[in-house]
Amino acid sequence: MTSAPARACGIDFGTSNSTVGWLCPGQPTLQSLEDGKPTLPSAIFFNADEGSTHYGRDALHTYLEGYEGRLMRAMKSLLGSSLMDGGTEVAGRALAFRDLLAHFIGELKARAETAAGRPFEQAVFGRPVYFVDDNPAADRKAQDTLEAIARQVGFSEVSFQFEPLGAARHYEAALTREERVLIADIGGGTADFSLIRLSPERARHTDRRDDLLGNAGLHVGGTDFDRALSLACVMPLLGFRGRLRNGAEIPSALYFQLATWHTINTAYTRQSFADFQHLYREAASRRELDRLGRLIDRREGHWLALQVEQAKIDLSTAPAIALDLDRLEDGLQHPITAEDFTRATETLVDRVAATVRDLLQQAGIARQDVDTLYFTGGASGVPHLRTRIAAELPDARCVEGDLYGSIGAGLAVEAAGRYG
Repeated sequence: MTSAPARACGIDFGTSNSTVGWLCPGQPTLQSLEDGKPTLPSAIFFNADEGSTHYGRDALHTYLEGYEGRLMRAMKSLLGSSLMDGGTEVAGRALAFRDLLAHFIGELKARAETAAGRPFEQAVFGRPVYFVDDNPAADRKAQDTLEAIARQVGFSEVSFQFEPLGAARHYEAALTREERVLIADIGGGTADFSLIRLSPERARHTDRRDDLLGNAGLHVGGTDFDRALSLACVMPLLGFRGRLRNGAEIPSALYFQLATWHTINTAYTRQSFADFQHLYREAASRRELDRLGRLIDRREGHWLALQVEQAKIDLSTAPAIALDLDRLEDGLQHPITAEDFTRATETLVDRVAATVRDLLQQAGIARQDVDTLYFTGGASGVPHLRTRIAAELPDARCVEGDLYGSIGAGLAVEAAGRYG
């Protein structure tokens, strides 16, 4: 903790939730962003009925109350994607996706400044190890885009740190001895890993390059688990993997749009509706497509995605749940078990485990030489994912950090070190 308030803040702009950290003696590191809470869900709702804009929990609650408008979530996933240079329609007007992100990050900045009682002009932003897998040019463009947006909303100095290294700084503050630590940061959009030497002595050093033993990451996170669960267990109720009268499988594009947070709104375009009408005419069975038609007509895609997301959360602690889908058909309930969830996400978990193995191999570190496995990020709470990662490091002590706050708090430490 510094003896005077830091000049800069640390910002964890997340796929699902965002936080802002600031070091000030005697004050909590994470700033209160909504209803006294340090997290602001990364969501915007443009309320067409009242001409208002809502953020975070308020955005989700207002949308679920039935107001007409446009809900946007998982906006961070746009960075590095081909969609980033495009836009969407809000209240009959075109809105560029860059300006959409600026709306949210500007609100994040304003709320942090209100909580801190001072302006922020310098910030360290967290970033995933890779915004885009296996494409350095696209990855660099994603960071450059985020930096430009940060400057657009009023930051004059912007720098970046890998999100798992932000979490490492937070964990290191509590250490009494040196450890080799694998930071597993699994958030809404990415799974990122940093293997690093941490200790009270090393914490005093500004240059930590020699302590970083390796980084790895891939574009798999909580929203990918949502999509996999939706496609495996829910979309078949709407006709996914059904058949046309000619025996061919129903095309899957519309289902993938509805199962992916940042593409749900594309399912409501005229072209998508025309595609649906063609499928309906040619389908061998129409009961499932009747449900799909109701969902599209009522624009209930985000509502369904929220039900699937809650099912994912509930299945992390319960052996089975019953999904209430009466908005699609009166009395429709669908059981999903924890085993269903495990099977649906098996491929994703395999990819994450392979990334951990590759990181150890590239770093030249034996699995038994890692002292601690430190989990952060909301999706790291998925039991079968956590168990699989821990199996790669059987001798490591497992530690759970603040799943939603470790990165923001660590970035605050980084910001104080860089900018004073």
